[in-house]
Amino acid sequence: MDKEVLVQVSDVSKTYSKKNWFGQEQHVDALTGVNVSIYKGETLGLVGESGSGKSTLSKIVLGLEKASQGRVDFPGLTADELNNQALQVIYQDPYSSLNPYLSALELVKEPLYSLPKKEAEEKALAMLKRVGIEGDAVHKRPKSFSGGQRQRIGIARAVVSHPQFIVCDEPTSALDVSIQATILDLLNQLQEDLGLTYLFISHDLNLVHQFADRIAVMYKGSLVEIGPAQDIFQNPQHPYTRYLLQSNLSLDPQEARAQLQELSQTGLIKDFVTDGVWTQVDKEHFVLKATDK
Repeated sequence: MDKEVLVQVSDVSKTYSKKNWFGQEQHVDALTGVNVSIYKGETLGLVGESGSGKSTLSKIVLGLEKASQGRVDFPGLTADELNNQALQVIYQDPYSSLNPYLSALELVKEPLYSLPKKEAEEKALAMLKRVGIEGDAVHKRPKSFSGGQRQRIGIARAVVSHPQFIVCDEPTSALDVSIQATILDLLNQLQEDLGLTYLFISHDLNLVHQFADRIAVMYKGSLVEIGPAQDIFQNPQHPYTRYLLQSNLSLDPQEARAQLQELSQTGLIKDFVTDGVWTQVDKEHFVLKATDK
């Protein structure tokens, strides 16, 4: 039985323009010809160092930025569904992503603005209870909650309108390791109960391996390998994927990026392939391989 495509990214490129110190316009390619299908009900993990294009791609999928080339289609959604908050996002930082002046109940109720006030409040209270926030706590503001509790509120806010597709933008990276597992368990349970589809962005390959069904690896704005999570871990094909699996990168995105930049300057990773021919490794496992010059 064929899988149902919910999101189709076709030949998406993004170029930013900026001026240098001399006032000359320069172009920076953030994405180059990205093609990927995201299937209904799956979790697609998107990995790569900071600056690889992960966040730019997610913003284009969500409609927050326009692609310079290519398009994003939603064959699995009707026009009405797309206009009814079918796409949502769970942000990385639970400390800055929530309005500090609103209570937990007000934050989760806000996406339900089209519903009658009583119905919206009932749905918001039910969702907050589902993520572990209840009683008097629903009337407290974000400053009263821990990081893990704030992320639970952010998840409730993203899910309460019953979206079809959610971008999880490093949703556990700002949390203690002891809290990360509980948040992932909550996301898994909500996905199972509500039939959600996730694009899970992370720099932590071990985390993605545990959580995602498939993994897509990005390097310098290009997709270089994609396949089932188990295949990517057991049989990585692209040299950059192998490097990520073998290296001991810091879990802090800024430190990891600095490490990669330092290695690039030494010449150890400067020759990774970002163009070439897509080659099938296994049934659903593909890698970008260099062409013979």
